[in-house]
Amino acid sequence: MSTVPAEAEAEILAELRRLRSRVPQLTGALAASADGMVLAQDSASAEAESVAALTAAALGVAQRLSDCTGQGGFRELLVRGENGYVATYAAGEAAVLTLMAEQRVNVGRLHLEARRSSLRIAELLAHGLARRIL
Repeated sequence: MSTVPAEAEAEILAELRRLRSRVPQLTGALAASADGMVLAQDSASAEAESVAALTAAALGVAQRLSDCTGQGGFRELLVRGENGYVATYAAGEAAVLTLMAEQRVNVGRLHLEARRSSLRIAELLAHGLARRIL
């Protein structure tokens, strides 16, 4: 399932669980590589692979849109549906954090906590990959 060392995957999963405890309106969370591979998930949904693949596709469009409009590198994407939100945050250069949230979520709180978690996930991935190389 994962392309990161087991220890890094466990630490990423722990971060996803901490994030879900800080934002109780989250219905799912996953970390994925930019090319759509699931790194870790905390969700009851069996659709993690599909969500990761769709996230990779949306990421490509968002990166292109951001670049084309002169807004710089991709940072985050928010989709609001009738029943809630899907939010994706850059987690370093090669990974993303994707969250599903209820319609009643405080979007400001969602952004605040997700940005913190995406930075932590980027650190965990960088550290895990450095250990793999050594």
